[in-house]
Amino acid sequence: MKNKEYPKTGIAVMIMKDGKVLLGKRKGAHGAGDFAFPGGKLEWGESFEDCAKREVREETGIEIHNIKFLRLLNFKFYDKHFVDVGLIADWKSGEPKVLEHEKCGGWSWYDLDNLPKPLFKGCESCIEAYKIGQNYFDM
Repeated sequence: MKNKEYPKTGIAVMIMKDGKVLLGKRKGAHGAGDFAFPGGKLEWGESFEDCAKREVREETGIEIHNIKFLRLLNFKFYDKHFVDVGLIADWKSGEPKVLEHEKCGGWSWYDLDNLPKPLFKGCESCIEAYKIGQNYFDM
């Protein structure tokens, strides 16, 4: 019998600070060259909030708080399939630094009306959810 494949669970964290959002330029993986939020795979037994805090700390060194649900995406891009949970959080402390050099080319804060391109596919739906309130996307 052939092994069945199942989608993985990803967490994307849209971090806000003074009306701006944190984005980094992806490298070395699907979506390389795209600008994306911090995030990653949910680990066994981990809560969404704990995953968000861990991934943000591991990738940027900053601390976040006021973590809330933003949107759910059935993510089928870049030959990947994830159930992607988009969360929104407020910046709490620290300056973003590249802590995973093989995955990110640099972090910067961007105005929501002047975002860099290209945006990572999952980020587009988070921004749309933030602007219009839709919380479910199947793409």
